[in-house]
Amino acid sequence: MVKTENKATRPTVAAGMKDREFTRFAEFIHRECGIKLPLSKKTMVEARLQKRLRVLEMKGFTDYCAFVFSPEGLESELVHLIDVITTNTTEFYREPRHFDILNAVVLPEWFAANRGRGRLRVWSAGCSTGEEPYTLAMVLSEFALKNDGFGFEIMATDISTNVLQRAFKAVYPEDKIEGMSMDLKKKYILRSKDRKKQLVRIAPELRRMVTFKRLNFMDNFSFRNKMDIIFCRNVLIYFDRPTQEGLLRKFCANLRRGGHVFIGHSESLTGMDLPLRQIAPTVYVGT
Repeated sequence: MVKTENKATRPTVAAGMKDREFTRFAEFIHRECGIKLPLSKKTMVEARLQKRLRVLEMKGFTDYCAFVFSPEGLESELVHLIDVITTNTTEFYREPRHFDILNAVVLPEWFAANRGRGRLRVWSAGCSTGEEPYTLAMVLSEFALKNDGFGFEIMATDISTNVLQRAFKAVYPEDKIEGMSMDLKKKYILRSKDRKKQLVRIAPELRRMVTFKRLNFMDNFSFRNKMDIIFCRNVLIYFDRPTQEGLLRKFCANLRRGGHVFIGHSESLTGMDLPLRQIAPTVYVGT
């Protein structure tokens, strides 16, 4: 017998968002987070907000818009709205050429100049669900095994509390580590006892090496100690050009002279007036 769906229990799909409502959301997100949302993203935003409307038991985007811009909504809903809007696509050892440069050039130079004087400070800016900072932790741990006295600390930040929670838990589908060497898997990866779940978790000693914090790039921020390395890859693409340059100026203010900045391979600093010198594609040194 074919079962028929009970209309009373069928999830409600809200009516489409009006262009003026989307424009208001887009202007708000750009002002608060720097993220640019062209009108072509309206369908994506509608789809992603459906769950929030159901959670809040709202009939449509007009009600949601009124709530978001109310005093109560501005205080309570912004974090949820950001979680919905932001896209988080990442993987372990993404853009591997960067880690080759880190191993072959950046780390040996830093260690030779700073042997026994402090710890290397690394910032994963826009860390998403944690694959990048944990990859950095593996790379730096492997370097430390071969270079006695090398120490480091990693700070990882994102605007989304949802992805930061997932990053802190460090649990991933098993297929996420397919490209990782067997040696690294044995050292740093724990497999679920329930093989049906096909989940893995980053080993606790590696998790302790990364500090996760929420940070909105639009805020005025500064760190007590400047960074030696900043990874901000595939993040700039979500901002317009003036916002990109303003953000990179904040990065440079928090980068020690001679420190390195890594950006995504689809990103460019061409035409920007920044105290950075390119040493390889998408790799820069502070001047």
